[in-house]
Amino acid sequence: MNTPLKKEYSNLGFDPDQLREKYRAERDKRMRDDGDEQFLRTRDDYARYADEDPFVDEPDERGPVEREVDVAVIGGGFSGIMAAARLKERGVEDVMLIESGADFGGTWYWNRYPGSQCDIESYCYLPLLEELGYMPKEKYSYAPEIFEHCQRIGEYYGLYELSLFQTRVTELRWSEAESRWRISTHRDDHIRARFVIQAAGTANVPKLPGIEGIHDYQGHSFHTCRWDYDYTGGDQSGGLTKLSDKRVAMIGTGCTSIQAVPFVGEHARELFVFQRTPSSVDARGNMPTDEEWYRSLKPGWQRARRENFADIVVGRPFEEDLVADGWTDIFRRLQSVLPPEGAVEGDPEELAFAAEVEDFRKMNEIRSRVDKSVKDPAAREALKPWYRQFCKRPTFNDEYLATFNRPNVHLVDVSERKGVDRITEKGVVANGVEYEVDCIIYATGFEMTSAPHRRVNFDVYGRDGKSLFGHWDQGLRTMHGLSSHGFPNWFFIGVNQNGLSVNMTAMFDDQARHVAYIIDEVGKRGSQVAEVTPEAETEWVAEIRRLSFANREFFEACTPGYYNNEGQLDGPNKGLVAQAYSPGINAFNALLAEWREQGEMEGLELR
Repeated sequence: MNTPLKKEYSNLGFDPDQLREKYRAERDKRMRDDGDEQFLRTRDDYARYADEDPFVDEPDERGPVEREVDVAVIGGGFSGIMAAARLKERGVEDVMLIESGADFGGTWYWNRYPGSQCDIESYCYLPLLEELGYMPKEKYSYAPEIFEHCQRIGEYYGLYELSLFQTRVTELRWSEAESRWRISTHRDDHIRARFVIQAAGTANVPKLPGIEGIHDYQGHSFHTCRWDYDYTGGDQSGGLTKLSDKRVAMIGTGCTSIQAVPFVGEHARELFVFQRTPSSVDARGNMPTDEEWYRSLKPGWQRARRENFADIVVGRPFEEDLVADGWTDIFRRLQSVLPPEGAVEGDPEELAFAAEVEDFRKMNEIRSRVDKSVKDPAAREALKPWYRQFCKRPTFNDEYLATFNRPNVHLVDVSERKGVDRITEKGVVANGVEYEVDCIIYATGFEMTSAPHRRVNFDVYGRDGKSLFGHWDQGLRTMHGLSSHGFPNWFFIGVNQNGLSVNMTAMFDDQARHVAYIIDEVGKRGSQVAEVTPEAETEWVAEIRRLSFANREFFEACTPGYYNNEGQLDGPNKGLVAQAYSPGINAFNALLAEWREQGEMEGLELR
């Protein structure tokens, strides 16, 4: 078909067919039969990398707690503290938070590796800025400021006196006779709660690769979410001087590694970075906050900015790009090439082609950036990403690529063998070569889309002893991603069957508002229990599955990663985006707002 839009792209300077074939070949090279099973599965497997808290000098020695509360919130990261904050705003005061760390923060309590930074603009990412009257110091905040903001929220809403820290939940069990949840913990606490909000977040369980011999290594090793500054020296701003005589291996080249590698490479005697798939690394371009701009903002500015960002990232029409960064760049381009009369809207094939062409252009620029930044030809080619931009979460950093110009930094491309071969007592074997090292750092992120039970690490038993994870064994079953039939007064804040956003704090905040509304309304209506009906659950699952077909073709063509369940889209767990409400976060929030406005609590049985 030779339509006007395709004629416009007849002189691209590149061949779309050749790029598609290159993308397919690079994807196939990295596909593994074990898919998501390539990662360690049980807590015993990764306990040494997760159970100890290196950020606490002395553990809390308190005795067991016996309490009855109205609402128990499990998790003290952004999703948990926002749930508690929104409840308190509605006058629900009898709240308890249970958190495994020694303070609020969740991901930002654990992620203290050097260079750790949010990759979403901080004016959108840090929640409750207007409520607390706080403005981030920079466009992209570093981890210490984000952690401090979590503490600020805790102080502002009086959450510290409501919290049990250094406490892991081991079981939730519904008591029909009491209409309460019984909560057990690893500290022998016995807590009874009328409502439970499970807000453990999406990034709370370290992901460890199931590499043969991973437990045989006799040197020092740690995961980036438990960074060992006693070993490396320095702090989150750098200065890792204790590595000056150390040979270090880093496994993983996603968002974490992009930020940490420049700091390790600056100080290590030698650094070996093992890469299966390169990240898309665009310019960061951070800058201090403009005080004059901040003073000019009107009430409601943060929500407007978040919604503008969300619309642009899902490709909805927009008048102005308020954020104007690497996330929104490709969508600004796409809108600029579409015919103003909306002719493309009637031709999905042309729209898809326009989007693909702009994606090719953007990724060509990313690959050109590698050419300009990296001197060694082999490293330069290996660092080029060959996939559509949103097949993997894009990254942004101004120092990462240039780090490979250091004579002590070596990129080890393991794509041909689909990963590292094995780990020995002395080091890492890759491509048949053993690299003897003093330390292995696993920059492999968190479990994001693995089986829910693997991420939660405790059992949930609803009415008649029904297991939540048994209920979900053939795929997630929820209403609005927030609650399931057979689990009264139980809510889940996360990425399950709801409006997904790359700006997760905005997503969690609106879920928290909605759950707080339901809990408040149950009390106002004189009821004790709210439970999703089986019909409402079935209808929502069908809607999610109907909408998911729009994403499937795109993610089938992608290189393996957590967005597409490591390339396995046919199992019950189909990757991050396959379970999303595909019209986007703003459309999902509008759906929830309409549900609340109707006032009928449709899909919930109250008793």
